[in-house]
Amino acid sequence: MVSLGNQDCVKSVIVANVYGLHARPAAEFVKLASKFESEILVRKDTLEVNGKSIMGVMMLAAERGSTIHIRARGTDAQQAVEALVRLVADGFGEAYS
Repeated sequence: MVSLGNQDCVKSVIVANVYGLHARPAAEFVKLASKFESEILVRKDTLEVNGKSIMGVMMLAAERGSTIHIRARGTDAQQAVEALVRLVADGFGEAYS
């Protein structure tokens, strides 16, 4: 995890669940992201979206095995990134195979 000052945080994570970041996991991601005050951005390849926007997160079309980069900026940036990385790495509670 990279902390830029103590207000910016970014970390990469591999999408682990079988069907990737489809509607239900995207909704879970946005629900969790919305609990934090920090601005949250998610990037896959060259596309970066608002992590609190369901349409934005779904536009990433992140399949299983994709690497996404989660960046947060604000007072709770580190907590936000850690929680979101954990959610993605744990496969959103879905099967891995």
